[in-house]
Amino acid sequence: MSRIVAVAAVSELPVGERKLLEVDGLRIAVFNLGGQFYCIADVCSHDDGPVAEGPVTGCEIECPRHGARFDLRTGKVLSFPAITGIPSYPVRVTGDQLEVELP
Repeated sequence: MSRIVAVAAVSELPVGERKLLEVDGLRIAVFNLGGQFYCIADVCSHDDGPVAEGPVTGCEIECPRHGARFDLRTGKVLSFPAITGIPSYPVRVTGDQLEVELP
């Protein structure tokens, strides 16, 4: 069963920015890519380290530890050393709030 969690005001996340947070022990990151919002788990599938502080190019994020890359829109793995994707979560705008659907 999933749940909807308000994570930020839209104004808190300008284009090109990210917000890292923890919800009930789950580390997530919300990104504003060109006015579209995306959310991923802040965990690299290669070594369970944090990924969300890595550099972003287009819609890709690179893990700062070992260089694995992931698609921010889907969590799909794009390069080694990771071989599996990371969780991504739907984001919606309700009024002036960003809401994420979490498991």
